Amino acid sequence: MKNEIRHLGVVDTVDVGLIKVRITQTSACSSCKMSGNCNASESKEKVVDVYCDNHYGLKTGDNVIVIASQRTGFLAVLLSSVIPLIILVAVLAIAFVVTQSEISAALFSLCSLIPYYVILYCMREKIRVKLSFHIDPLSVSTFGDNGLKL
Repeated sequence: MKNEIRHLGVVDTVDVGLIKVRITQTSACSSCKMSGNCNASESKEKVVDVYCDNHYGLKTGDNVIVIASQRTGFLAVLLSSVIPLIILVAVLAIAFVVTQSEISAALFSLCSLIPYYVILYCMREKIRVKLSFHIDPLSVSTFGDNGLKL
């Protein structure tokens, strides 16, 4: 098993150095017959940016497979959820011990995330390189100009 996350998508726009691909994220149970009656199954359409120099001759409407490594997914979860949670809980605990006030501790912990997100924003170009999708070059030749071959 490869350590990749693959999504079938449709090219939305092609610009110099950037391809926007529309993918549909579905939960594992979306193919279930009861998925229409269940809140657990969901499907979301998202547009991902693929930064590349080679456009593979792609144009709007072409089907492609976009790939990200599992490492990319883990890094995204770490930066978006795990680190902020650790900061929030640590500052909450320390501020409560120091101030003995729940309201003050809660405000300090929420405010402690502001510098974290400012740092993320300032480092967005470096993070973008590490959290990038790629187009599978084999999918371009497989799908061809007219979309998916059956």
